[in-house]
Amino acid sequence: MVRAENVHKRFGFVEVLKGIDIEVRAGEVMVVIGPSGSGKSTFLRCINHLEKINAGRLWVDGELVGYQQRGDKLHELRDRDVCRKRAEIGMVFQRFNLFPHKTALENVTEAPVQVRRQSRRAATERARALLDQVGLADKASNYPSQLSGGQQQRVAIARALAMDPKLMLFDEPTSALDPELVGEVLQVMRDLAAAGMTMVVVTHEIGFAREVGDQLVFMDEGVVVESGAPRDVLANPQHERTKAFLSKVL
Repeated sequence: MVRAENVHKRFGFVEVLKGIDIEVRAGEVMVVIGPSGSGKSTFLRCINHLEKINAGRLWVDGELVGYQQRGDKLHELRDRDVCRKRAEIGMVFQRFNLFPHKTALENVTEAPVQVRRQSRRAATERARALLDQVGLADKASNYPSQLSGGQQQRVAIARALAMDPKLMLFDEPTSALDPELVGEVLQVMRDLAAAGMTMVVVTHEIGFAREVGDQLVFMDEGVVVESGAPRDVLANPQHERTKAFLSKVL
């Protein structure tokens, strides 16, 4: 579902990604961990072309992300085509980014109506089902200011799912939450994984990585330092940098 080959990304003279190679099969959950500033979130944003890569190749479901190859040259897609492909990839951010003037139900229905051109009735029916799926059927009429952080993040997940994505990206989805609210969001993510959703998750929740992940990737200073089965990497890291990081978070 996701394949990265020698992906580089620079911001000015600062090289943030220094040659990332990964593969995520359909139905797998890849968990990415590492210290702040290691390039985890930047890589996630490259997968759906919120950030443009400077070198390498990225594919989602067999198609190049953001580009079309003609001969031996890459040509950037038009914004309209990029947006169409991006609509197939759900993304959940650290901050919930809900529309404050819209109810939970309206937040979930907005994109299917405006982007997918679904009827308001069909989108509303689907949105109610998704809010029920994330445990918020009784909060459909509430505005974001009337919801806890955990509830807002679950609305954000429902909003991403409303577009029927083939891939879900999570950028530290629990880092802005109070500790007692983390569990409710992680449970929704566990349920998605159990249902077969392909997911790439940047997180500091090591327990989630051990329990749910099919692959664990440890990044530092813009490179993949170590990867493998989560239980193997966490129990027996091979690289000294991985050992040092895990000694501080386990």
